[in-house]
Amino acid sequence: MGRLKKSARKVAEFLGYEVYNKRQPHIYSEDGLSTYHCHSFVDDPIFQAAYARGIQANGNHDHNMRWRAHIALWVAKQASSLDGDFVECGVSTGFLSSAIMQHLEWNKLGKRFFLFDTYEGLDSRFVSDTEAEDGRLNWYSNVKFDKVRKNFQEFEDVHLVKGTVPETLSEVEISRVCYLSLDMNCTEPEIAALSYFWEKLVPGGFVLLDDYAYSGYEEQHFAFNEFAKNHAVGILTLPTGQGLILKPSDG
Repeated sequence: MGRLKKSARKVAEFLGYEVYNKRQPHIYSEDGLSTYHCHSFVDDPIFQAAYARGIQANGNHDHNMRWRAHIALWVAKQASSLDGDFVECGVSTGFLSSAIMQHLEWNKLGKRFFLFDTYEGLDSRFVSDTEAEDGRLNWYSNVKFDKVRKNFQEFEDVHLVKGTVPETLSEVEISRVCYLSLDMNCTEPEIAALSYFWEKLVPGGFVLLDDYAYSGYEEQHFAFNEFAKNHAVGILTLPTGQGLILKPSDG
């Protein structure tokens, strides 16, 4: 029986499948990530409250992306001790930023959070042919600005900037940034935003790329790699599909 199991496992692995033993601890499997390694954070009441606030912002729809949110919350927590503002480009309904503000007890933090988005879908002028062929111009067209604005009313010093990035970036006065999140689902605006905010990013500041390593986003992947090369920084590839850049302490 042991030989049979080993043979079956080898065949499955040869075909590209990974076999889990049912007697292993509970398996985490969401958002393209499956593992039987420890993921106790999902049972943490503080995490659960933050994640629930994100779901609330999203009309009570669960994206099933707890590990992705866990990483964002960790990054935001580290950034909160640094000087500077929080910036998110690509907000949609406010799932991630709402979770972050809940997690950080935002009204006690004394920081500003700037949320850039068209709040009506992607702008075709900044979408490549490849991205358009993927159907992205149909995404987020049902997002309603007034509903998103209402979602954030409980939080202080939150500034929604409506319009297309990069055109709106200079509309607000932001001199120092400690946390920058990029999730616009198209390459040109994300590279433009990172280029614009890079000099404003404080030493030790964080850039969280939502789609850097996500399947189907190779165009963004290569563009960010080129940016990183030109600025002599590295990008941490994460199994959730995200990427993480830490601004060097020497600037």
